[in-house]
Amino acid sequence: MKHKITEVQIIPIKPNSGLIAFVSLVLNGNLFLGSIGLHSKLDGSGYRLTYPTKAIGDKGINIYHPINKKLSKEIEEAVFSKYSEIINKI
Repeated sequence: MKHKITEVQIIPIKPNSGLIAFVSLVLNGNLFLGSIGLHSKLDGSGYRLTYPTKAIGDKGINIYHPINKKLSKEIEEAVFSKYSEIINKI
């Protein structure tokens, strides 16, 4: 099943330790996902996403994240495509 990823919004920031933007999107028209970090890979070969966590004591607890590779790939494709559109306009 292909998920519907819409309303991808990217807010570029001044690069900080690889973090280059924050992302939000709507999944299947019903779920808003925000505070996703867009990072450039250390070797310069592309981008990666990080999902929000909450620090509780010494541990980082995941707020949410894709639980299978298929959804993860679909989100990455939507975000990376949108980011490419943005940087090509600059």
